[in-house]
Amino acid sequence: MKYGMILLAGWWLPACARLVPPPPDPAVPGPLTRQVVRERVSMVVVAARQDIAEWSRERRPQLSAKEEMDGGSAAPITPDGYFLTADHVLARVRDGWHAFVVYGRGEQPQIAKARVVWRSASADLALLHAPLATPRFYRWTPPQRWLPEGTGMIHGGIATGSQSPPGKLASPLGPERWLTGARRFKLDTELSPGDSGGPVVDAYGGLIGINSAVEFIVPLETRFFVDSEGCRPNLRKLGEWIKRDRARNIPR
Repeated sequence: MKYGMILLAGWWLPACARLVPPPPDPAVPGPLTRQVVRERVSMVVVAARQDIAEWSRERRPQLSAKEEMDGGSAAPITPDGYFLTADHVLARVRDGWHAFVVYGRGEQPQIAKARVVWRSASADLALLHAPLATPRFYRWTPPQRWLPEGTGMIHGGIATGSQSPPGKLASPLGPERWLTGARRFKLDTELSPGDSGGPVVDAYGGLIGINSAVEFIVPLETRFFVDSEGCRPNLRKLGEWIKRDRARNIPR
């Protein structure tokens, strides 16, 4: 019996030790990481109309006409057209509006109508698929890696991502466990409308999660930024959703 207790203690102590997060990585996202984000910039457009080709031909297309069009940002996560965004970006889809993805920068970004594969209001995450080749996509930071408070990051939202200075995680993100669902985390970077659904990226271009919300204290008509929030899905479950969707939609 005593021998069994010693073995149990020997297993438990290292397990407990692994729960202590490492110090934050001192690396700061630099120009190469910004280039990774620029190459993968993606937008979700939610529109009442069936086609947005005319809108896309405008010199500086805007999403300001809320009665006709809404949207936000997205992150390509596979080479075959799967994108992750925030669920609230797709709010008007429940009213019968249509979702489109705009992928890439330059003179001719790719545009396609998207299917909603999965969405979760509680996690504020949604998975879309568009019939696009997306060779520039994000790879996730390893699911078993600690991301402690203070880890350097930038975000790739379409509103402020290109101008936003490097920030840090304002809360730790522990390793993914078998039964772990989607997990929220805090950022010290202010977000603007349009940034929702955009990628949160570490110093090496790895995808940490998705922009979700921004929190302010608003006393007496003044605004004081508190923090922003992101969300990271369970990668095992996300992979299962993608695998099942591919199997159902293989051309025959």
